[in-house]
Amino acid sequence: MPVVVVESPAKAKTINKYLGDDYTVLASYGHVRDLPPKDGSVDTEHDFAMKWEIGYDSRKHVKAIADALKDDNELILATDPDREGEAISWHLEEALRKRKSLKKDTPVSRVVFNAITKSAVTEAMKNPRGIDMPLVEAYLARRALDYLVGFNLSPVLWRKLPGAKSAGRVQSVCLRLIVEREMEIEAFNAREYWSVKAALTTPRGQAFEARLTHLAGSKLDKFDLENSTAAELAVQAVNSRDLMVQKVEAKPANRNPSAPFMTSTLQQEASRKFGFGARQTMSTAQRLYEAGYITYMRTDGIDMAPEAVTAARAEIETRYGKEYVPAKPRIYKNKAKNAQEAHECIRPTDMSVDPGKLARLEADQRKLYDLIWKRTLASQMEQARLERTSVDVGSDDGQVVLRATGQVVLFDGFMKVYEEGRDDAVVDDDDKRLPQVAEGDAVDKKSVTPEQHFTQPPPRFTEATLVKRMEELGIGRPSTYASVITTIQDRDYVRKEKNRLFPEDKGRMVTVFLLNFFRKYVGYEFTANLEEELDDVAAGERNYKNVLERFWKDFSAAIAETSELRISQVLDVLDEALAPVLYPPREDGSDPRTCPLCGEGKLHLKTSRSGGFVGCGNYPECRYTRPLGGENGENGDRVLGMDGEDEISLRSGRFGPYVQRGEVTEDNKKPPRASLPKGWKAEDMTLEKALTLLSLPRYVGDHPDGGKVETNIGRYGPYVLHTTVDEDGKEQKLYANIPDVEEVFTIGMNRAVEVLAEKKAKGGGRGRTAAKPLKELGEHPSEGGPVNVMDGRYGPYVKWGKVNATLPKDVEPADVTMDMAVELITAKAAKKGGRKKATPKKKAAPKKKPAAKKKPAAKKKPAAKKS
Repeated sequence: MPVVVVESPAKAKTINKYLGDDYTVLASYGHVRDLPPKDGSVDTEHDFAMKWEIGYDSRKHVKAIADALKDDNELILATDPDREGEAISWHLEEALRKRKSLKKDTPVSRVVFNAITKSAVTEAMKNPRGIDMPLVEAYLARRALDYLVGFNLSPVLWRKLPGAKSAGRVQSVCLRLIVEREMEIEAFNAREYWSVKAALTTPRGQAFEARLTHLAGSKLDKFDLENSTAAELAVQAVNSRDLMVQKVEAKPANRNPSAPFMTSTLQQEASRKFGFGARQTMSTAQRLYEAGYITYMRTDGIDMAPEAVTAARAEIETRYGKEYVPAKPRIYKNKAKNAQEAHECIRPTDMSVDPGKLARLEADQRKLYDLIWKRTLASQMEQARLERTSVDVGSDDGQVVLRATGQVVLFDGFMKVYEEGRDDAVVDDDDKRLPQVAEGDAVDKKSVTPEQHFTQPPPRFTEATLVKRMEELGIGRPSTYASVITTIQDRDYVRKEKNRLFPEDKGRMVTVFLLNFFRKYVGYEFTANLEEELDDVAAGERNYKNVLERFWKDFSAAIAETSELRISQVLDVLDEALAPVLYPPREDGSDPRTCPLCGEGKLHLKTSRSGGFVGCGNYPECRYTRPLGGENGENGDRVLGMDGEDEISLRSGRFGPYVQRGEVTEDNKKPPRASLPKGWKAEDMTLEKALTLLSLPRYVGDHPDGGKVETNIGRYGPYVLHTTVDEDGKEQKLYANIPDVEEVFTIGMNRAVEVLAEKKAKGGGRGRTAAKPLKELGEHPSEGGPVNVMDGRYGPYVKWGKVNATLPKDVEPADVTMDMAVELITAKAAKKGGRKKATPKKKAAPKKKPAAKKKPAAKKKPAAKKS
């Protein structure tokens, strides 16, 4: 009975159902071997020999496969149909041969299927082949390159840029894209321009809008109306003239459907329509694939199997009618350079299964399947037919012309099922429908209004647009996009807000460092060319060790050169490179590098474990620091004013902005500070606000039942505190949270008493009053320390130090004796692996051993001594 190996248990379960009892189907649980993260795993001195290690978690899975082969002398490797899948099959065979689990006569074959359906699996089993070594060598080259870059470049980063975590062959180039886009945005200068819009009506009273396109007989360019004065003159020119329809032009237009999904386009569309990250999209698609609903999800192919095209066309006709089926099937040309990587598109395995039939799936899986199903059907549907109309309205003297545009859908075609999303929504006048007008019709002006605009900086990347840009540049491959984008977020180099990617200061520092010292290796063209070489290896057209040798020769020299630099030299280079961003011109024209706090020191770039920051050169006399992003606008430090002789300043610290009274001196090492509460913005801070924060805690008054009432802001937010003193002279505190920070400064006694009463009724919350025992039994007979019966959340229990032993249900607290309590404590301590010492009475401990030797002591219950 042959042993069939796939990656995942879900896939194994599905395939086992198709193959039946004639096969043993096991899972490898992904890669079984990897390069250990230590020096020498890729031996650059000995022809790039690679030392592999079976992962700890993988050992039991390899053993299970080896055990199965003792009885079944045939191995079928059925891992995924791509480079990674081929590598897993190769690793598995190598690992099994190394442990001598494969006999000399054991047949080993490789089968691949693009979909986990009964027909695809059974057909694949009829066509076994050997392992594709060029594809494996392409994997080996990529893995070696990633190791050589990561293992050699990352330590340089750790030494030269404290806080930097790692660098990678593709991840660092991806990070560069995001950082450079942010720099473009920061350097962008908005330019003002105006347009003129008119609300018009036809002779039949139908309204439409038109924009001014010609003024004084000349066509208007974007910036011709550069200010409000020019716009007002244009408005007057329109208002002072009668308008009539000069030209009506209707043109037919067709719109074709998009190609079916490949990995990158699926990631982009799932991001646009659902806000899915690349990793979320791929893990969801993986589950759909393993359950047999879609074809393999890692592909850069867009062609579809002939039988799938036929099934799609039949489904379209059944659901929507014959007019939606084009005369000939649509053929999409594959853009993939390497045929080895070019599998079929991502499509449903059964076109008749619509999302409504998969109600039992998780919501994310249903959404993604719906997207794939609709895109696949739409790709084989008839084109949409539109009519685009433009209407020119102008004056008799030809001085002004306004244009209105719109469109009518004559036949929706594929749009009945699906339309591709847009990365950045654009208001398109073409989407509007225009009323019926004819040349010579007079039109009335309801209003003519000027509109101010400013040019916009390039938008920050979303995961969708980043994947699209990487694909355009030839950086990475479909199977790597998700992991690369995830890695730069996990490293805290990039954060995602409202689906946009923002570089953190740490990520910006790493990018500028690499651009200055390893520019070649974060170059877009260099990275793309290397990808092409690796594709050549996969196609069997290039030797992978030659690729490694050429890369390592130059890269190792660059590593050696940079390793000798001092941190101060690196910071000087980065300081100069980042100067335009770090020290932008100030409104008052003063030197942007002069410290705004002391007015004397010069600002310099500095590093810390949490990333880069700007600090004053007069440290420690001046402790001014700010983030890389800017001064006052972004949590920048500044002096808020004076309170008597004390300077009150706003500062940025490790845990966010805070206000401080005075400076750190020998006599005042910890000046009063207060963090800004949640919702308070640094840019809104004033002297008055700072003083209210520094005045906390605020005394509200004396509680009617005695004790004082105060308010403050703590770790868990704003609160009211009632402090009383018990009979023994100990302070008892009752805390009650309040919802609004502002109440800390305004709450009166009536409201405070009400809040405290509510909290007390709920059980006291964070109050520090000790619980009173139900019964005090006295000191433990052999160990010392009080033994008490307490009332707990889950019923009464015996307490001794840190040992709590629940009372049996049939025992009343009042009936508990010391002997009974000691027995319960000993049993509880034994369950926890020994008695927990809870009291400081160590003198009793030496008495234990001699007590055990005396016969009279044996008459007592020995449980406590054995614990």
